[in-house]
Amino acid sequence: MVRDSHACRGFGMILTILLIVINLSHGVTGLDDQAMSAEDKNKIRDQILEMFDHAYGSYMKYAYPADELMPLSCRGRVRGLEPSRGDIDDALGTFSLTLIDTLDTLVVLNKLDEFEDAVKKTMRDVRLDNDIVVSVFETNIRVLGGLLGAHVMADLLRQRGDRMLWYRDELLHMAKDLGHRLLPAFNTTSGLPYPRVNLKYGVLNPLSRTGTETDTCTACAGTMILEFAALSRLSGDSVFEETARKALDVLWEKRQRGSDLVGTVINIHNGDWVRRDSGVGAGIDSYYEYLMKAYILLGDNVYLERFNTHYSAIMKYISQPPLLLNVHMHNPTVNVRSWMDSLLAFFPGLQVLRGDLKPAIETHEMLYQVTKQHKFLPEAFTTEFRVHWGQHPLRPEFAESTYFLYKATGDPYYLKVGQSIVEKLNTHARVPCGFAAVQDVRTGTHEDRMDSFFLAEMFKYLYLLFSEKSQLPLDIDNYIFTTEAHLLPVSLSTTQLPCQGNHTEQLSNHGEDLFTYSCPSTQTLFPNNPSFAKSIRDGYKYLTGVGRAYHASPVRGIELPLHDTGLEPVEFLKSMGITLTPLNEAATGTAGKGPHEKGVYRVRLVAELSQTPDEEEEVVPLIVQVISPPFLGRTVLTAGPAKFGMDLTKQEHGVKGSIVKSEPYTACGPIENADILRGHIALALRGDCMFAAKARRLQEAGVTGVIFIDHREGSSIEETPLFQMVGDGVATDDITIPLVFLFSREGAELTSALHQHGNVDVLLLPKERQLGREKTEKLNIKFRLAKEGEMMEGGGDGTTFHLLLEPGSERTDTKDKKKYEEQEEKSISPSGHCSASQDGSQPACGLEPNHKPEADP
Repeated sequence: MVRDSHACRGFGMILTILLIVINLSHGVTGLDDQAMSAEDKNKIRDQILEMFDHAYGSYMKYAYPADELMPLSCRGRVRGLEPSRGDIDDALGTFSLTLIDTLDTLVVLNKLDEFEDAVKKTMRDVRLDNDIVVSVFETNIRVLGGLLGAHVMADLLRQRGDRMLWYRDELLHMAKDLGHRLLPAFNTTSGLPYPRVNLKYGVLNPLSRTGTETDTCTACAGTMILEFAALSRLSGDSVFEETARKALDVLWEKRQRGSDLVGTVINIHNGDWVRRDSGVGAGIDSYYEYLMKAYILLGDNVYLERFNTHYSAIMKYISQPPLLLNVHMHNPTVNVRSWMDSLLAFFPGLQVLRGDLKPAIETHEMLYQVTKQHKFLPEAFTTEFRVHWGQHPLRPEFAESTYFLYKATGDPYYLKVGQSIVEKLNTHARVPCGFAAVQDVRTGTHEDRMDSFFLAEMFKYLYLLFSEKSQLPLDIDNYIFTTEAHLLPVSLSTTQLPCQGNHTEQLSNHGEDLFTYSCPSTQTLFPNNPSFAKSIRDGYKYLTGVGRAYHASPVRGIELPLHDTGLEPVEFLKSMGITLTPLNEAATGTAGKGPHEKGVYRVRLVAELSQTPDEEEEVVPLIVQVISPPFLGRTVLTAGPAKFGMDLTKQEHGVKGSIVKSEPYTACGPIENADILRGHIALALRGDCMFAAKARRLQEAGVTGVIFIDHREGSSIEETPLFQMVGDGVATDDITIPLVFLFSREGAELTSALHQHGNVDVLLLPKERQLGREKTEKLNIKFRLAKEGEMMEGGGDGTTFHLLLEPGSERTDTKDKKKYEEQEEKSISPSGHCSASQDGSQPACGLEPNHKPEADP
């Protein structure tokens, strides 16, 4: 069905057509999975309901009316009463966040009695005029979206005549009240919103405690149109849709005209890009999603034209199947980082709506392989699928894309994927008082956190995945999902508000395809090929190595091709500190045994390089040693390093100084106590902005070093692997001070000492050089070829080891071989590290796990 690309008119059933037309018969199966029986689907759906009851029931029992449940503590999280988690807490507004976010999920799961009771609680208990600063973005998608979705559900049940007959649009009135409380955030010269607003005092009021911010993320400014437009069309007040539309217009105008990409962070006053990296994950994700869905919900071609322009650029520069990598918006052929964040998992679902199934299947399969390797999607992972950030806060985006791909293909493979999600949640995240976020997927440790989106989205998508349309209390195809999975009716496209002056110039630099203005067709997507999805997946089946049969690799030899003169390679090796001396092969008994040519030596190393399971960069542990009285060096806190700033391993005596807390503690705004900080080592809390941004501000304030302390409550070196801090995607050569990172518990020791003693001196240095530790002797290892007749035990004394290189095949002399093996066993450094065995069967011992860099999310 083709859209009129010039007219701006309603198109009420567009999503119904999208989902029905591309939905294959559920009888079509992929060849790698048999169809799941109705009985099995019902069992899994019942299991999902039980899990939801456990999570929602725990919130209502232990936390309500607080915003969130703390599932490990079995109590509610009340902002201001718990230790700050930085910008994570901006979602909390003392307005019973989890209850509001869950309302329309209750209807989808057919829990209509619970829904009616929850609506009454919302009307009775929830206040929206609290003197508290909240995130505009989070409040919009979770609270405003939750109220609108619940109103739509309540109105539907009321119209049916058997429930909610008492309802008088109270939730819509609350939504309108909240909308007016968010509007002051848009009072900027550009029309882009402030990132935060005070629910009671707005932004510019002296009592608001906000309004000094200059930047916001692209998604934060571009993810308002669905909720604001729905509010306008349901209430009849056009100001909300007009305001959100203006913000989208600014982002469109500020795109990079050469690449048609947008950056991640933008200045809300002048529209300049602050961070120019461009991707489809954190910071941008839902901007693209809302352009596509605004077209579906509102019937306005302008949004589709903009989406298609951006989508063409994404597929040209960012999509590197199956990867989606961030690039520089002004130079999009350059990747700006080698890792991806988990929020991009929504993108395959968006591609389903676009009708672009092949890359959707490819990326989804890649994500599934990562979950097989790590149980959950890490918050960020490298292009080699190793952990970059280990957290998993029970995000629903992967389940969302799984649902949309199943709707599009009918392939039971995606039911199996959904089943694995259910099983992993029950096995690895379930706790007595709900479900707990995973603090690190490598260790399985939990975090005392259960975000509202877990109830709003995860259970909704999983339940829909295993439900037939006849089992649902509503026709799901009549609704569009917001980014928080709240339900808004597509019939809003026929409700008032013409497209006043909203126009996107026609662009010639992106090609139109079959689905630019039409709904996807199964005949085009799957031309007589029911195994289409499987044929795409098969190429990525063993992408991460999980599931592939293990084959032990033989010991790897190194062959040195030495010509008769041998001058060039010998001189090259000499420059590396390795001296080779010709060895009489007859003396060693190797002549004629095995492959051997004149001038070719086979070198067997004492210590073979073996791949560790983690295969990640080595992290050199640093320490913060408290040296002032009464500690006198006895308090030693293990710290993580940074990949930028001063290299402490090259500082013979470390860096010494007294510590002072930064104000603000996060160091994400102007430093208020620069005079006190100057010449001292600053303490700064992680969160709100990037490590590099904090470091630059504090360096400008004159500090001699920075100790970052984790804002995640309860984290410690005992439970969380050490990592390296990385920069913010731009050059960090200007940062020259030393930077170290302490987890929460270790940081608490330091701040407690500062609180008790006032003046605390510390020393920052590598762990191996801490004061009071005995120094280990360095080994002097020499490489040379054995002389004729020389026994293995000969040569060297003290701490000098000689590594003798032999030509040809294995030794035949049993006595010499035994002595050689004994020599191998003794090749252990003073630190306790040892080599692998010759056949590679034994792993290297004494090695601490290595971990990749981490940036501040």
